[in-house]
Amino acid sequence: MSTLVSRLREGLPDGAVLVDDDVTASYAHDMASFCPAGAPAAVVLPRTTEEVRHVLRVAHDLRVPVVPQGARTGLSGAANATDGCVVLSLVRMDRILEIDPVNRIAVVEPGVVNADLGKAVAAHGLCYPPDPSSWEQCTIGGNIGTGSGGLCCVKYGVTAEYVLGLEVVLADGRLLRTGRRTAKGVAGYDLTRLFVGSEGSLGVVVGATLALRPVPPPRLVLAAEFDSTAAAGEAVCRIMADGHTPSMLELMDRTTLRAVNAMTRMGLPETTGALLLAAFDTPDPAADLARVGVLCEEAGASSVVPAEDAAESEMLLAARRTALPALEAVKGVTMIDDVCVGRSELGAFIAGVERIAAEYELTIGVVAHAGDGNTHPTVCFDARDPEESARARASFDAIMALGLELGGTITGEHGVGVLKKEWLARELGPVAMELHRGIKAAFDPLNILNPGKVF
Repeated sequence: MSTLVSRLREGLPDGAVLVDDDVTASYAHDMASFCPAGAPAAVVLPRTTEEVRHVLRVAHDLRVPVVPQGARTGLSGAANATDGCVVLSLVRMDRILEIDPVNRIAVVEPGVVNADLGKAVAAHGLCYPPDPSSWEQCTIGGNIGTGSGGLCCVKYGVTAEYVLGLEVVLADGRLLRTGRRTAKGVAGYDLTRLFVGSEGSLGVVVGATLALRPVPPPRLVLAAEFDSTAAAGEAVCRIMADGHTPSMLELMDRTTLRAVNAMTRMGLPETTGALLLAAFDTPDPAADLARVGVLCEEAGASSVVPAEDAAESEMLLAARRTALPALEAVKGVTMIDDVCVGRSELGAFIAGVERIAAEYELTIGVVAHAGDGNTHPTVCFDARDPEESARARASFDAIMALGLELGGTITGEHGVGVLKKEWLARELGPVAMELHRGIKAAFDPLNILNPGKVF
């Protein structure tokens, strides 16, 4: 380890290499439960691409694992350290290098915080649509690593659709440039998309060229109450079948509503079975909300209340963004699932989660990006209770199995990491897994980049 640290320091400025055990331990894991984390040999905080290349060259020579990290807001253990590894924290590479309003692109380093990018491009009349719930803390590099989504995906899509090109440091320290700056481009294999969602297992992203869009009109939100999540799921089907493209379509079940009220005192309806939030940023959002309100009533909504202005709309969205921390406060620890199913299966899936909660005698709240079928069943449990923790883990697996039974996927935006490794093979099958391992070997033959993650 002394050889590793001394060689790292040879090419890095003072303060860039951290070895104090208490300090390095604070970088050992992300926000996921039930994911083991090791003790890193060192944490490195580079500021330049050349410094990242130096770290990878040293690690490659010494056969030392490297775990790339962003803000560690992930929920699958993908950023967790392994024993003796170098944690490569990219949070100091936080420069926005270029904003081009004509070509509608931004060039950024991986440590740029999602919200900071949004504010910077807004000054040019542009927006960067992907908006994970942790958008005020998470970094663009982490968003790319996990292929993250957000509340606006139903209309504007996920991170992968906005990454035009990348600069990536490979396992041996070589610098690879992928993609383009142009609106179109199909030269060669799409290596850019290959890196998006690879969770740091193929290379370390040190720069990204991102597509931007014009700032949309102000959005208005409608809140619809339903006696059951099944009725709310039916409303989602009617809205999409009728040809609408809301900028957001979110669902919260009764358990989640009660948790949000307990934390915020917002006065959300606790007796209703589900609350559906639909937002439109169209030229005439009020007209769209009126039509969607009728569809919700036809599906059995007991109350439909359109927001009167942007301020009221933002209050409703704030309630949705508070859902996950509110559920965490129920028992102190949560295990957040990330199962995505077809919209037509949304009601059946949530009903199945309710049965699982009853079977395992647990509190499980469900929030969902209902417009694209991406659900986040959140298991609340007391980590100090071994028996309850075991039931929590078992319920998590039951929820993922249910998702696959309904033709869904084990992750829509959080990634695989450590948490879902065994489930990836069940979803993809042996042929796909063989190809995955072949791709990994081509990019990282020594298996030093985030080993033990994904598969």
